[in-house]
Parts: sequence; structure tokens; C-alpha cells
Amino acid sequence: MRLRKDGLVLPLGVFRRRIATGIGAVLLGIVALLFAKAGDWAQHVFAADVARWPYAPLLASPAIFAVITWATLRWVPQARGSGIPQVIAASRTPERSSQGPLVSLRTAFAKIAMTVVMLFAGASVGREGPTVQVSAAIMIAVHKVLRVPITAGVLIAGGAAGVAAAFNTPLAGVAFAIEELASAYEQRVAVLVMAAVMISGLVSLGIAGDYVYFGSMRQTLSLASVVLICPVAGVVGGASGGLFSRAVLAFTSPSHPLLKRMRSRPVLFSAGCGLVVAILGIATRGEVWGTGYDATKQLVEGGTGTLWFGPAKLITTLATTLSGTPGGIFAPSLAVGAGIGHLIAAAFPSDPGGAVVTLGMVAYFVGVVRAPLTAVIIISEATASRGMILPLFATALIADGVSSVISRERLYHGLSRGFLEPGAPKDPERDEPPSGTAVRAK
Repeated sequence: MRLRKDGLVLPLGVFRRRIATGIGAVLLGIVALLFAKAGDWAQHVFAADVARWPYAPLLASPAIFAVITWATLRWVPQARGSGIPQVIAASRTPERSSQGPLVSLRTAFAKIAMTVVMLFAGASVGREGPTVQVSAAIMIAVHKVLRVPITAGVLIAGGAAGVAAAFNTPLAGVAFAIEELASAYEQRVAVLVMAAVMISGLVSLGIAGDYVYFGSMRQTLSLASVVLICPVAGVVGGASGGLFSRAVLAFTSPSHPLLKRMRSRPVLFSAGCGLVVAILGIATRGEVWGTGYDATKQLVEGGTGTLWFGPAKLITTLATTLSGTPGGIFAPSLAVGAGIGHLIAAAFPSDPGGAVVTLGMVAYFVGVVRAPLTAVIIISEATASRGMILPLFATALIADGVSSVISRERLYHGLSRGFLEPGAPKDPERDEPPSGTAVRAK
């Protein structure tokens, strides 16, 4: 059967796929916005509770960390961690993975609920990675209802649209699909991705309005400053991000007896991670709890901040990541990067602080996820810093090179090993055969 549109003959299968993509993109755009609202509400409630009982997190955070870890391992193990490694793994065997729990609606909505609960504990988690997994699950569910075959393109389009809706950054969604989700980027997939990103972006725009995620940063740097600051930011941020990535991957497949002992008691270890997060949060007066959005926005817009915010946020993010609980690292990594940028800005007091902060953001983020194009586009769109495009690219490339020396394997691809279906094709980026079990990432 064929349908005619604009004088062109359109096969029914293609028409169904486009309808499924459109409906899925609308639904995931709405879910992404509701998820964002729930996350903001959870952080607001947590802050209000801490204002009333300042030392309550010393008990509440370890308890919540432990309970969520136990519940995740008991009922929805595929919901642990970021969500992006799961989508990468599922895209290797899309038809088979679509029948299991890896990208099911049950796993997706459990991930949303658990990520929100983690924000009640002050965990340093983001919602962007979980949104990618949730979006892929929604896209698959709609395609199943309309009896459209599940391909890697369906997962890639859903994940890309999720990034676009989470950050209100359409171009970043497309870039993320190219760099992280698609191992073989074809024109057919490109059309699917762009359609999903456009529709989810319009839904976000229509409901939430036109907004800049991390505030507006209109400052620029002189050529002399770029030549001096970009290498510094690239090396410092890339090395810090590379060390974070290497630590997470090392804990995923531990060889040291101490690490093995820690992983053998995941619930107890998670409670310890929660205690670390609680102590650092109290010591920093709450700055390092949650996504870090407010502190990042303040630094991007040229506001003041403490010099220890970046290092402290890095430790809380690492503790949360290693705990094995659901939640992402996108927003926390950008917050750590802003803190690192603020440190670097202190060494260059005559240059605009907000501009240097964005360089720190792109450097650390690239150091962690090794996706320079995505990082530059997210930061330029999320901060309206279009005048910084070339310095951002220069810093990102330096950071990528530094990080690759410290951590040869990319974080999300390394973590995806623990979610691969039996018999899945090898990842050409991997240097080692699949082994170990992923814990979490963003």
C-alpha cells in the first residue's frame, strides 16, 4: 500500500516510521520537561529541609543512597547509572534489546523516580543521561505500538531528542547522536535524528518558552588571552576529567583487592558514598549538592564563587557515580568544569571571568566524556556564548588529547560493556574485550 504526498509516492512503512518518530518525539519532550520540573522540586524540598535541620543529611543521605542502591539491584538493575551506556549497548542489538528491560518503559520510569529521590538526598546527579534512556524507551514503545521495526536509528533518534529536550539545545542533540550514540552514521539515521530533535525541541519551546539553560554569557577574550588561557584550561580540565573517567572505569572492573572488597558490599559502600556527599555538602553550605545548576549559572554570568567549589563538586560527583545509583553526570560535570574555570580565572584576573569559566566547562566535560563537538555546542547554546566558539573548540581539542592519554577508553563506551547483550558485535573503539559490569555514569 502506498500513500501520496506532494506528488511523491511514499511507502506505508516509511509513513508509519515518520508518524512513530513524530509521536515519540512529542511524548519524550513532555516527559523530559516533567522530569526537569520534578528534579527542581526535589532540590527545592531538600534545600528547605536542610535549612530547618542542617545536619539531617548525615543520616538521611547515606540511608537514601543505600536504599536506592538495594532497590536498583533488586528490581531494576538496568536502571543503574547514567542511561547513556544502556542506549549505546542497546543500539548494538536493537531488535533483541527492545524486547528486554534495557530500554523498557518500566526501567525508564523507575530511573526517573529513583533519580528524583536521589536529589532528595543531595546526590550530585544530573537528569540528562537518564533522559536519554527514557527517551529511547519511549521511542521504542511508540514504534512497537505502530508495528514499526526497531532499528539502531530509533534508539539514536530517541537519545538525541532527549539531549535536545533536556538542555533546550537542538544542535547539541544532533552532535551527540554523531559522537556518542551512532557508530555508523548514515543519511537515513540523520533524517530520523533531525526530525526527532526538531519536534522535541518545539515541544520544549512551546511549553517552557525560549530560555538559556545556564544563563547568558556575552563576554569574549582577546587573541592574546586565548593563546594563554586555552592551553591552561585544556590541560587542567582535560586531565581532571580524564582522571575522573579512569577512576570510574577502574571501579567498574576492579583488579585491586581493596576495590573488589568495596564492590562486594554495594549497599554498604553506597551508604559510605552518601556520607561523603553529606559531609561535603554541609562543609560547603550546600553548594555541591544536587545538579550544581545555580552555582554554575552564577559563575557563567560573572558572579562570585568559592575557589574550592570545583574540587569539592568533583569529589561529590565521583562518590555519587561510584555508588551505583541511577542518575547522570552531564550537569554535575559542567558544574565541576565551571568550578575549575573559576580557579583558572583567579590566575587571570584581568580577563572576563565568565568567559574563562566556559573554557573550564568545555575542558572538563570533554575530559570526562570525550565528545568535543557535543561539548562545544552544548556550552555555546546553553550559555549563549557564540562569540566564544573558536576558543571553546581550541580548548576542547586540547582537553580531548590530554584526556585520551590518561584514559584511553571513552567513559560511556566503557560502561556500556556491562549492558551488552550476549553475542553483540564488538565496539571498534574498545581496546579490550568486554568484561566487568558497569556501575553508573550521566
